[in-house]
Amino acid sequence: MTATPSPDSPAVSRTALDARLTATARAWLDDALAEVTGTGPGAGRPRTGPDAASARTDPAAASTGTGPAWEARFAAAGRHCGHEHADAVRVLLLTGARPGPETLALLYHRGSAAERRAVLHALPHLVGGPEALPLVADALRTNDTTLVAAAVGPYAAAHLDQPAWRHAVLKCLFVHVPVDAVAGLRRRARGDATLARMLADHAAERTAAGRDVPHDLERVLALTAQARP
Repeated sequence: MTATPSPDSPAVSRTALDARLTATARAWLDDALAEVTGTGPGAGRPRTGPDAASARTDPAAASTGTGPAWEARFAAAGRHCGHEHADAVRVLLLTGARPGPETLALLYHRGSAAERRAVLHALPHLVGGPEALPLVADALRTNDTTLVAAAVGPYAAAHLDQPAWRHAVLKCLFVHVPVDAVAGLRRRARGDATLARMLADHAAERTAAGRDVPHDLERVLALTAQARP
């Protein structure tokens, strides 16, 4: 029996995803991908209106300035393909559309938690620099464990500075997100004396309050004791 992809594991190829979707869902996804890539009906229609200039620099921007024309497809992915597949479908749509940072920010800020999660998962495929770090910072301010887990993925590993990254690790411990979600954990934690002190302080606070010290904290603390290569 084929395993159902978890909502926070969107790295599924189109071939693998097709094997999990119903025929109706596959047809919907074909139409949605055609729309976001500009190969569907109306692809050659010229854009007009106040956002036409930004549309030329960000092909995903809608002519009205209120969002990309395919935003409704992005939002409806769970309803048409199943909520267990929605993250993977939305990431496919985003990587097909290739929206710029401004459109990604728009989709994130007015999207549902599931839509925000998909934007975060897509960042390493779409944004080469630190421009999208405000979205990561916003997700890390929440207590939504799925958003926090998505925020500490490969994009954060590549672009968060070390102080912000340390606080992201602590956030995972605070809200009980497994540190396995933290991309680049071993590389960035190794030999980090400042992170070691922060973890030791957190462990002391928990012990003083009569609370158990989580195993993940001990795991990261052990990494900080390893010498850098």
